[in-house]
Amino acid sequence: MSSDGHETEADPQARRRHRLLFRALERRRNPRLRRTDITITDQAAVKRAVKAASLGNAMEWFDFGIYSYLAVTLGHVFFPSGNDTAQLLSSFATFAVAFLVRPLGGMVFGPMGDKVGRKKVLALTMIMMAVGTFAIGLIPSYDSIGFWAPVLLILFRLVQGFSTGGEYGGASTFIAEYAPDKRRGFFGSFLELGTLAGYVGAASLVTAMTAVLGSEGMEDWGWRVPFLVAGPLGLVGLYLRLRLDETPAFQKLEDSSTYKASDAASAVETSAKGDLKKIFKQYWGTLVLCISLVGAYNIVNYMLLSYMPTYLSDEMHYSESHGLLLLVGTMIVLMLVINQVGRLSDRFGRKPLLTAGMLGFFVLSIPAFALVQQGSLAAVSAGMLMLGFSLVCLLGTMSAALPALFPTQVRYGGLAVGYNLSASLFGGTTPLVVTALIQVTGTDMLPAFYAMGAALVGLVAIAFMKETAQQPLEGSPPSVETPQEAAEIAEAQAPAGRI
Repeated sequence: MSSDGHETEADPQARRRHRLLFRALERRRNPRLRRTDITITDQAAVKRAVKAASLGNAMEWFDFGIYSYLAVTLGHVFFPSGNDTAQLLSSFATFAVAFLVRPLGGMVFGPMGDKVGRKKVLALTMIMMAVGTFAIGLIPSYDSIGFWAPVLLILFRLVQGFSTGGEYGGASTFIAEYAPDKRRGFFGSFLELGTLAGYVGAASLVTAMTAVLGSEGMEDWGWRVPFLVAGPLGLVGLYLRLRLDETPAFQKLEDSSTYKASDAASAVETSAKGDLKKIFKQYWGTLVLCISLVGAYNIVNYMLLSYMPTYLSDEMHYSESHGLLLLVGTMIVLMLVINQVGRLSDRFGRKPLLTAGMLGFFVLSIPAFALVQQGSLAAVSAGMLMLGFSLVCLLGTMSAALPALFPTQVRYGGLAVGYNLSASLFGGTTPLVVTALIQVTGTDMLPAFYAMGAALVGLVAIAFMKETAQQPLEGSPPSVETPQEAAEIAEAQAPAGRI
């Protein structure tokens, strides 16, 4: 043994003289997995888990999306009248406030999910989001109660943001731990299908109500309806999540304290003691990688899905409903292809798909925004689809790639902390930063430059990332679909012969 506690490299001559002894030591250090250690997924359970996580995620992002699509209206309702740009900036600042507490939510809910289970925490985040959103729909306007209107709005946005801090990390972990290794990308893509569905639902409702009531009717009372819908939707999501079993990977962690697993299983399963100190001290490099990837992804994501309708109405002078309809059409196209992107990431790897998405934003952002600025329906649609197809390469892959960065015992916590720190710094601030920079520089192409910078950071991060497609999650045994696959893995580790 060396002075730091690690074994020194054995003398080659000693290895030759004591071949059997060294082989036994090697087996002890790297034990073979038994067939019973390998997780054989229950297809019905996987589908239930994916459905509940994705539908719950759709409802969370329906709640969150409402605010971005009503940003202009809410600026008029909750902030003093005067300069329209000042009202819009105030509204986007309140949008960004929710992201400031997301890291706190991640730091609380993430380690909690690693200790008490993914299912319980996901149920709690669902309740908090529904309550926060429903309460916003009840707040009196600035004209009614003055200063207290924006204060209450900020308070309930903080509740929303705190709740969201535990959502993405938990939902993506939940699906990743249920899915078989070879199809994790496909099943993970349903999570972002849920995100798009939530945004489409929010944008469609806001657009329909604006068309029926007009801007005056929306400012008077119509804006409240989408927020109040969150209450019953939250109860549906809570019901779905409470019916699920805990993930197989987490169950194995819990069982390891009471059930004597084989040496191989013990080597990849440790007790669930995820805490912040451990995450920041032992996994800081992975955290930096996660923050870089998520930062690039979130900037381009919020650029298209949250900011674009405001860009179309404020900079291109489209009507609010016209801009939203164009975005809804783009998102529906993305929903049609996102699961195929997940399949491609299983087949060709996460890195090629993520690289394609980032390259798309780096190369196509200027042409896309140039098309949007042409103003015609065909040009705007083409520009948005160029950005949309770049984004879907990221959307369909990230929910499988990010959970694989961290081992099982700190997966929820590590991903929740890294994802939400990054989302707070770069995602939620995107509409605010871009709106402010356009005002300062007077350049309508500023969003394209911002997206290109984000994509460049993303490409560097992807270069440092390990390929994880078709591999077991770190800290968990392999997960397969059939007993035959489990037998093949076990047999592949059998010794080739005797000496």
